[in-house]
Amino acid sequence: MNTDLGNVITGIIIDTNEKSYFVQKNGVTYRLAKEEVLEEELEVGDTVSGFVYESMKKELRLTKKIPATQIDQFGWGTVTDVRRDLGVFVDIGLDEKEVVVSLDDLSEIKSIWPKIGDRLLISLRFDDKDRMWGVLADEEIFRSIAKVPESDEFKNKDIKGTVYRLKKIGTFLLTEDEYIGFIHPTEREAEPRLGELVSGRVIGVSPHGMLNISLKPRIHEALEEDAQMILTLLQQSPSHSLPYYDKSNPEDIKNYFGISKAQFKRALGRLMKERLIVQEDGETKLVSKD
Repeated sequence: MNTDLGNVITGIIIDTNEKSYFVQKNGVTYRLAKEEVLEEELEVGDTVSGFVYESMKKELRLTKKIPATQIDQFGWGTVTDVRRDLGVFVDIGLDEKEVVVSLDDLSEIKSIWPKIGDRLLISLRFDDKDRMWGVLADEEIFRSIAKVPESDEFKNKDIKGTVYRLKKIGTFLLTEDEYIGFIHPTEREAEPRLGELVSGRVIGVSPHGMLNISLKPRIHEALEEDAQMILTLLQQSPSHSLPYYDKSNPEDIKNYFGISKAQFKRALGRLMKERLIVQEDGETKLVSKD
């Protein structure tokens, strides 16, 4: 095994050509592209430091573009490809090299695997054949980098975060501000993917130091246009009521609201489902906040 792979080393330049330096460490030679060190002219015998890896073409490389992701060091990478028979490929910033997170480390439910463009926090490991693999950060790693919310100031705040853990009890994410968020299954329409960037809002702060997140829209955001119009008219009415209900004449509805009776009934159904209105005595009334 080459124990230098995936680490930053310092080697000696033993040869050079028009495009590359050849750097040796412990009898192993790595190619360093000259375009990476344009600010200085290196010569045979000089020492140079960089990160070493093997490219997709099986060429040993040294790069001065040190990735955040290394052995026992976690960094974010972007998913570039998905292979159901192998795993997902992640770009960590290396030329001609992507890191594979094995399918053995992913869910058996492939619908919640990451997709192209999703982000994963990973470190590196090498097997006995010097093949590079990505290691997903576990709960302990995320806890070590996350901040702890100290008050309810986050309540109702809009947030974005990257999903890092999927459990039956719910979904865990790390927000852009580096707080851990938890989404209960009742607060989402569908289960997010691992690595997906989701948008939601804070509905509370848990005693365990996490933000409770909802991916469901606020009521006024969820209401369709017709329902929102009727709700606005009710709110603006001095009596918070309107002399129309689901049995009203279609022409009267059309003349007042500008929509068909079928549209009107659908909108009323939506508002009643949200418990915002009731129908009484041939009228539609706004439900009291009390």
